[in-house]
Amino acid sequence: MQFQQIEIGIRSLDDALENFIQTGEAIERGETVEKQASGVYFTDLDAFRKVLTQKRLELLHVIRKDKPSSIHQLARLVRRDIKNVSTDVKYLSQVGLVELKEKNNCLFPTVNYERIKLDIAV
Repeated sequence: MQFQQIEIGIRSLDDALENFIQTGEAIERGETVEKQASGVYFTDLDAFRKVLTQKRLELLHVIRKDKPSSIHQLARLVRRDIKNVSTDVKYLSQVGLVELKEKNNCLFPTVNYERIKLDIAV
């Protein structure tokens, strides 16, 4: 699945649960439910800041620009310890910002978007 842009949003847990309930109720009524935009959502700005640190943003940029063939190569490109880069890449993968693929028994990261759009409800 390819994106040109990924949306990152800040939503309270209550808002996310309410949206989930409304979608479920609409499905039960037999209504057609529009697919929601792909994105990654956090419960508050502090959680967002913990995920997208400056070093992790640099990783996203280098993955997109240089397309490293392994996490080891990525670590060399950013001149960081492989253990720390591996931890960051796996974390970014868990939250949906990096996709890890396997080729020849080697994991390599991919980023299928060019921009991150931040949406904060007030």
